[in-house]
Parts: sequence; structure tokens; C-alpha cells
Amino acid sequence: MDGYDYLIVGAGFAGAVLAERLASQLGKTCLVVDRRNHVAGNAYDYHNDAGILVHKYGPHYFRTNSDDVIDYLSQFTKWHPVHYRILSWTHGDYWPFPINLNTFEKLTGKSASSAEMVKTLERWRHDIPSPKNSKEVVLSQIGTRLYEMFFENYTRKHWKRDPSELDPSVCGRIPIRTNRDDRYLSDKFQAMPKEGYTAMFDKMLAHPNITVALNTDYQTIRKQITHKRLIYTGMIDEYFDFVYGDLPYRSLSFVPETHDLEFYQPVVQVNYPNDHDYTRIVEIKHVTGQQHSQTTIVKEYPQDFKRGREAYYPIPAPDTRERYHRYRQLADSEPNTIFLGRLATYRYYNMDQVVATALNAFNTITQNQ
Repeated sequence: MDGYDYLIVGAGFAGAVLAERLASQLGKTCLVVDRRNHVAGNAYDYHNDAGILVHKYGPHYFRTNSDDVIDYLSQFTKWHPVHYRILSWTHGDYWPFPINLNTFEKLTGKSASSAEMVKTLERWRHDIPSPKNSKEVVLSQIGTRLYEMFFENYTRKHWKRDPSELDPSVCGRIPIRTNRDDRYLSDKFQAMPKEGYTAMFDKMLAHPNITVALNTDYQTIRKQITHKRLIYTGMIDEYFDFVYGDLPYRSLSFVPETHDLEFYQPVVQVNYPNDHDYTRIVEIKHVTGQQHSQTTIVKEYPQDFKRGREAYYPIPAPDTRERYHRYRQLADSEPNTIFLGRLATYRYYNMDQVVATALNAFNTITQNQ
């Protein structure tokens, strides 16, 4: 491999966006390396043996309120508009989720207005003016009963921590609605890439100034590749050889099942907060627009992270943030290196947020040339 202007570690959103911008707008040569055998990072999708398009690393529901992000990605894909709907299975039945007026009526067993729901929640909720963790956030919104039905055990399963140990943002990002809006998300733009995420990434990385090396571990080639700058999107603690110890992450195990049914469940995602070891069953066919006589579901089991497993979620908590800060100080002094993305900045990002941060990083690079 010859020398490059940029060595980019990771072919997910952060790495691919910057590679495309640097190559197409500034004429820079980029080598993108990924230890996996495919591009698109955790958004990777593919057709399984039955011919069904599935998401290998869990569901990726694209949505955004950013016109810049929409305009940028629309260069590489057409879109299949969709509203994501999910349900929660508890107490032996499906419940509308996120919590809305329909959920409230099902719980109380009678019809109600939004005003009546608001008044009841005011009685149920705990008086916590400044919630300090995820448990307090939910209790301050809806009280104990709904917290225990939908949030407490799901959070414990997924994070292996009590909600009281996690930042308010973990559970606080789930909306509580007093109308009949049963959409999972409320962003103005909700859609899936029409041909899938992988097809979109293939177009992003097709520029002649971009070389992609898959099945390539950055650690094994870092001293062999001549490059002027490095963009790193992997685990920040791994980059620094775990000098301050391992940062905690959560991992996942995905168990797919293909069924001779057009659809297995009523919506794309069903949460299981209080039943089973898995947290959810996802049937992505509900939102891809694919027509097929069979369907594939995926059961998602949370796992402890250890080296050799995939790190999916940085854990948002005061103790983990303090440990990350030591690595952040090292990163800030690393010459000619940009740390970007969920794992490199130890922060939970949605896909559109990663795209936005990558575009912002490109603007900074352009201004500093």
C-alpha cells in the first residue's frame, strides 16, 4: 500500500462520511480500513439465505431533523419513507409504546382525554425537580407503576445496571406522550435507504481517491502505512493500548429465526421488559418495504463486553464518564489524529448525529487547511 493523505480506521458512518468528503471535495487520498469483512459498520445489512434483507447488528431506524444530513445522504440513496412503530409485551399482552394516551386507556380500562391523562400523571409522578439519574427521570414523569411495567427491568437487562446508576439521558430520551401519537420517533424525516444501508455505503466509498481494506486490523498495519493524518473511529481505550484499563461497554448477541409467514409480529419491534432473557424481537421487514412470503425475526440478547466481542454501547454513567475523561486527555494531545464516532468519543450517538459530527469535522479540516 502506498502513502495516503488520510488513514481512516472504521468503515461505518463516521469514517465513510469523512472519506467521501475528503476525497470528493478536497481531492485527498484516503485508505479506509476495517477489521470486519464489510463496510457500513453496525448499519450493515444483507440478504440472508431466504432472500430477506436483514440488519446484522440490530435494527437501524434512520431519522433526523437535520436538512444538512438529509441532503448529504440523499446523494447516495433514495428513501423508503416509514413510521417506526413498536409495542411492549408485558402482563401477558401487547402495550402501545412509547407510553401514550392509548397505553393509559389500556391501563385504566376506560376511555380518556389528554387532559385526564395529564391530570392523572400529575398524581402518579414523584416530585423530583432535578432528576439525577434515569430512575428519577421516569418517576418524575409517570410514577412507579408505569416505571416498573416498562422501564425498570428492560433497563436492567440491557445495561446490567439499575436505572438509578445511569445518566438521566438513558431513559429520558424515550418520550412520554399524552396524545395518540404511537410513533416510536417524532423526527420530521423518518425513512430507510431504499436499497439498504450497505448499498448506500458502497456509493459513498466509490470515489477513486478512496481505497477500502477489509479484514484489516488497524493495530497490525498502523506502522506500515504512510499517512499524513489519522481518523480513528474505534474504541478509544484500545487505541491507547488500555493504558488506563478497559472502558466498560455493553455487547449483544443476535439470534435470527426465519419463518414461513409474511409477518411474525404486528410491528417492527416488540420489547420484552419483564419476560425472557432477550430485550426485544425485531422484524425489520416491516420497515424495509420488501415483499416476501417469508420473514426473519431477530431476538436480541444483552451480553457483558469483553475483549474479542463487539462493543455496541458505551455505558452512560458518572463512573464511566470519569474513566473516559482520562483517555480523552490523551486523545486531545495526540498529534494529527481525529477521534470521531460512538466508540472513539465514548458517547451514545444516533446515526444522523454521527453523520452531522463527521460533516462538522470536515468543515473544521477545511477551515484549517
